[in-house]
Amino acid sequence: MAKAGKLLIVDDNRSILSAVKLLTEGIFAEVATLPSPNSLITTLHSFAPDVVLLDMNFHAGINTGNEGIYWLREVQQKYPEIKVVLFTAYADIELAVKAMKEGAFDFVVKPWDNAKLIATLQNAYKATKEKTKKSAKPAPATENRVEMYWGESAEMKRIRKVVEHVATTDANILITGENGTGKEMMAREIHRLSARCRKTMVSIDMGAIPETLFESELFGHKKGAFTDAHTDREGKFLTASGSTLFMDEIGNLPLHLQVKMLSALQNRAITPLGMNEAQPIDIRLISATNRDLHDAVAKGEFRQDLLFRINTIQIHIPPLRSRKEDIVPLAERFIEHYGKKYNKVGLLLQGEAADKLMVHSWEGNIRELQNTIEKAVIMCDGDMIAPGHIELHAATHPVTEAQTLEEMERQLIANTIEQCGGNLSQVAQQLDITRQTLYNKIKRYGL
Repeated sequence: MAKAGKLLIVDDNRSILSAVKLLTEGIFAEVATLPSPNSLITTLHSFAPDVVLLDMNFHAGINTGNEGIYWLREVQQKYPEIKVVLFTAYADIELAVKAMKEGAFDFVVKPWDNAKLIATLQNAYKATKEKTKKSAKPAPATENRVEMYWGESAEMKRIRKVVEHVATTDANILITGENGTGKEMMAREIHRLSARCRKTMVSIDMGAIPETLFESELFGHKKGAFTDAHTDREGKFLTASGSTLFMDEIGNLPLHLQVKMLSALQNRAITPLGMNEAQPIDIRLISATNRDLHDAVAKGEFRQDLLFRINTIQIHIPPLRSRKEDIVPLAERFIEHYGKKYNKVGLLLQGEAADKLMVHSWEGNIRELQNTIEKAVIMCDGDMIAPGHIELHAATHPVTEAQTLEEMERQLIANTIEQCGGNLSQVAQQLDITRQTLYNKIKRYGL
């Protein structure tokens, strides 16, 4: 078989780079390697690969896969025609499902089987070529998202009225709530109802960005501004100009960049790294956090003037356990959604299964419910989802109405540290946050 196509391998282990390159040079016409993802985007521009084999972890001791997911999103946004195969040493089914949802072509676990790795990469290349032949547009990133569901609870009905009232304005909005309550979904609904809906909303997860890339990611840079800055890069503020910029986990923004962000919002202009001249921006900012930013201000961890600027309107999404009347309707929507996705249309929820959902505490909120239902749909072989199809995890700590969000988060982190024997890498992985975010929270809570 004649060699064809271009492959880019990105892994911080040089032995793996050499081994995989040697293995694939007989298949691909050109094979390039990168020991760090920092210059990935510029390499994609210059090398133009058909397939990228991307490691999921690039810093010792961090194995959450967040870095791989972050760079996968970057490739998808800028070069959606390139197929990405993710490479990881941690055989985690949930992480694999998450990666596939994000648009990865496939997922390969280390240590790898040579034949399987080659077959996966060849399939990715074939998919790229078939897509080119058909001149098909890339699948929208929203294809796996479920539409906004407001529910029947009085609080969600009140919030809906607020959203419909403010969506048509350009007021900056801060969405608060526990992890998994649907903050990004609400941000997308606000954008959909706004006058800016003709352009795609630009999202950025502040908890997933390596700290060294914060400034470049937000404000962009000019060629030569720093090592590996081989070409100009447009930051999220400029990309979102004329649209909505959604900044998730804004509480993770470092103090020194909070000053720059405040200036950008006040002056409606940003200055990319390596430039002296400001560039105008026209954005509507929606931010989200599960932190108490007023408490962060009191502790000197967040600027009060920036909080005032991003908090023209604040919307707090209640946890799922406080609006139980929405649990079963939400579950039924997820069943319909994943039934279509997995060719199991017409699935119904047994009464006993619904009862099982109703008594669960749902610490992970809507995200936990969605993942639970997706697994149930996958495991169901008949036409009814029974209690046995619903896999629930016991609460990691008792939930009481008297607890504040901050108390609950502190207790969860403390319990997880104890369960993991003080291994912070495992703690960060279990909580699905970056190690830097974990350090910040440990410091804030005095753990």
